[in-house]
Amino acid sequence: MPILLVPGLGGSPRIYAPVVPQLWRHGPVTVANHLRDDSIGAIARRILAEAPPRFALAGHSMGGYIALEIMRQAPERVAKLALLNTQARPDSDEAKERRRRQIEGINAGRYSEAVGALFPGFVHPSRHDDAELLAEVEAMAADVGPEAFARQLTAIMGRADSRATLAKIGCPTLVLTGDQDNTIPNALSVEMAEGISGAKLVTIANCGHLPQLERPQETAAALLDWLRI
Repeated sequence: MPILLVPGLGGSPRIYAPVVPQLWRHGPVTVANHLRDDSIGAIARRILAEAPPRFALAGHSMGGYIALEIMRQAPERVAKLALLNTQARPDSDEAKERRRRQIEGINAGRYSEAVGALFPGFVHPSRHDDAELLAEVEAMAADVGPEAFARQLTAIMGRADSRATLAKIGCPTLVLTGDQDNTIPNALSVEMAEGISGAKLVTIANCGHLPQLERPQETAAALLDWLRI
C-alpha cells in the first residue's frame, strides 16, 4: 500500500524523516508537496493528481486540513487515514487576524522572526531551549521559503469547517496528538476521534505539536499499528 505523508505549516520532508525508515517496509512512501497553491482545495487537487490511485494518507497539522479536504474530494482513494496534531475546526477570527499579521511580517522581510515566534508553541514546554530542535524547525522553514509559507497561511485561513464531514469517514483512522500541544490543543483531537466512527485516539506523553521530531519512536509505533489494520 503506497503511503502518502503531508507536512504541516512550514514543514518539509524533514518532519517525517525520523519515522520513514520504519514506514517504508509497509509500502512506498511519498511526502506530498503542499507549497504551490494558496487554498486547501487547490493543494488537495494537485496532490491527488500526483498521488497513486489508492493510498494510506497521513497529514500533520496543516497537512491534516489537506487530508480532510482529500477525504471530501476523493474518499474512495484513501484506504487509511491518520490525522496528526490537527483539527476539524476552521480558523477563528482571532486566528485569521494573527495569520494576517504574520503574512505582513513575512512580506516585510521578517520571515525568520515569524518562524522563531512560532517555535515555543510547536514544542513541549521542556524543549523551549532545545537548540537542536529549533535548528530542525528553522531548516524546514528554509526548505519552504517565505513565499510558500505566506501561501500556506492564506490557505489555512480559508479552510473549510470539517466537523460535519467527520461522520462520513469510513476508512480505518488514527488520530494522534501530544499531551501538551500548545498549537492545536489535544481536546480538538478528541473531538475528531469522537466524530469519526471507529477512530483510534493516541496521545503521546511529554510531547508538543511535533511528535515526529519530539517523540519519533512513539509516533512510529502508532503509525505502524495503523498501517497493520
